[in-house]
Amino acid sequence: MTLFDVYPLNDITITKAQGSYVWDENGVQYLDLYGGHAVISIGHTHPHWVKRIEDQLEKIAFYSNSVHIPIQQELADKLGKVSGKEEYQLFLVNSGAEANENALKLASFHTGKKKIVAFNKAFHGRTSLAVAATDNKNIVAPVNETGNIDFLPFNDEAALKEYFQTNGDKVAAVIVEAIQGVGGINVASESFLQLIRRLCDANDALFIADEVQCGYGRSGKFFALDHAGVNADIYTMAKGMGNGFPVGGILIAPYIKPKHGMLGTTFGGNQLACAAALGVLEVIERDNLIEMTKQRGMYLINKLKSIDGIDNVRGKGLMIGFDVPEDLKDLRKKLLHDYFIFTGEAKPNVIRLLPALNITRKQVDEFLDTLNEAVAEMKAVVAHAE
Repeated sequence: MTLFDVYPLNDITITKAQGSYVWDENGVQYLDLYGGHAVISIGHTHPHWVKRIEDQLEKIAFYSNSVHIPIQQELADKLGKVSGKEEYQLFLVNSGAEANENALKLASFHTGKKKIVAFNKAFHGRTSLAVAATDNKNIVAPVNETGNIDFLPFNDEAALKEYFQTNGDKVAAVIVEAIQGVGGINVASESFLQLIRRLCDANDALFIADEVQCGYGRSGKFFALDHAGVNADIYTMAKGMGNGFPVGGILIAPYIKPKHGMLGTTFGGNQLACAAALGVLEVIERDNLIEMTKQRGMYLINKLKSIDGIDNVRGKGLMIGFDVPEDLKDLRKKLLHDYFIFTGEAKPNVIRLLPALNITRKQVDEFLDTLNEAVAEMKAVVAHAE
């Protein structure tokens, strides 16, 4: 049987990982600044996370949601405490796409309306409704084209106001990433997010915060939306939630009342997933990783802005992007050769940094020194060629 290669351009095989480092099949070490799509929040194979899973595995690995699973409530209690959203309800799923799928469906159930507002360059997942709300024609099949999703310019307050003036009564929900990940690390302004909140309130629509990539402390606050000082009606989570173990969830405001049978899942909230997610939250809380992320991010962004040869440094916390000029388009390959791994991009001139939240200052400096040297070297080559 032939294996379908999801990312056919990749030419590296990872066989081992620990902390912020990974190793290939030849034993070559790389500093991981990618975190597997921002999944690795507390470092690869963190010992506390491993022990949490091992201890649970010795008790019970899985039973369905047809019975009471106490560790789900343990996770809900810890998540409420760490996130500050204790009054919300938690529904556990398996992935970010599934979280967004359920959030969008729940918004339509709650409001009785069909129209969803999403934004240019948004990415919300690959299941039916989630992919329909994703601004990427390469992954939206004809069957996904519902006609109920309207895309507006990201961060454009005037366009948002104008849309709601004529369509507000039809809107079930607005779904937005406070920091767009796949879109290229595009940061929503606080005033834009506050406007979404006001318009949703005025039009009986729900505000869905897609925190799948930008949440769980990555922005320097637990949720990236927290920077704007407003709350969402529904938060969606996954990626860093399990540090590599498949788990996702939605936080549902207390005034939204799902009926029994409206939401369901076979594997969501299984005992191993909950153990992994608890391990992540315990490390985040114990090691003060959200504050560390904020400080590391500020340091990294300021240092990147001082490097002559890269442009448009942006982001919050350890969710950072910058642009590479056309004449330095091979910088990513050069840095991979120097043993640093970055995320792949639809745009070849954009580099995203999504390292573990506990990456050390020494590791950050190691990257910055190498980046500085690589940019200077490539600029010299270009200048010589001219």
